[in-house]
Amino acid sequence: MAATNTSGRRKTSVARIYMQAGQGNITINNRDMKSYFANELLENIVNQPLAILEQVGQYDIKVNVSGGGIAGQAEAIRLAISKALVSDNAEIKSSLRKEGFMTRDPRMVERKKFGKRKARRSFQFSKR
Repeated sequence: MAATNTSGRRKTSVARIYMQAGQGNITINNRDMKSYFANELLENIVNQPLAILEQVGQYDIKVNVSGGGIAGQAEAIRLAISKALVSDNAEIKSSLRKEGFMTRDPRMVERKKFGKRKARRSFQFSKR
């Protein structure tokens, strides 16, 4: 596999990855994935595309991710890895799309409206 640069987004998180064939090292913002994501569930989210294709440990991935929280960052990385795998081998696109890994989740935070406390929450109403 030739080295691949792709990006993925989720909410306000943006992940840019550099992926090449290797021993399975995943570095996120110059830190090991285990130290960056303390939660094992988030590590599994990042590894999902590789696990479905049974290619865990075959690629070295360097990730630069910014914005949002760690859950949004993990899903942005997952989308970027899926895009990189498809750019190398177009035949796997259908299996990744079936799992929902090729779709950018469009849900964003709803904006606050004037006359309201939050996006939908009204101010407390006092009858008297």
